[in-house]
Amino acid sequence: MQITSRFTIAVHALAFIDLFQDEQRVTSNVLASSIQANPVIIRTVLSKLKEAGIIDARQGSGGSRLAKPLEEISLYDIYKAVDTVDETGLFHFHENPHPACVVGGNIHAALDGKLQKVQDSMENELRQIHMSDVVDDLTREIHRRGQSV
Repeated sequence: MQITSRFTIAVHALAFIDLFQDEQRVTSNVLASSIQANPVIIRTVLSKLKEAGIIDARQGSGGSRLAKPLEEISLYDIYKAVDTVDETGLFHFHENPHPACVVGGNIHAALDGKLQKVQDSMENELRQIHMSDVVDDLTREIHRRGQSV
């Protein structure tokens, strides 16, 4: 599969931005500390989220803020913004099955449609889950552990 950690990094960053954007400047260094990832990776993810219109980010000391309500940001939106899945989709088929082989010559016909169905199902599920769902669950877990935001 070709989904990278950029997806979960972006979800983490968006949850952090939502919870703290009114209390502090949410910079790539602040996010890198929470996520425990290199600030360069965080800046790359933030740049993609900004291009997608999900956040407003200012270089330097401006920090990041949400550009739209959490209810309007689906996990699919985030996935499309940060995980570049090309026309081959999630599954990368081995390059050269032998066309004269009974299996190699027919494997695409037997498998391609099934893999596309799996990808379509996953993407449809991602469309149904919004950042508001994630932040609601996150907040409940924070409170359950006796922590505060």
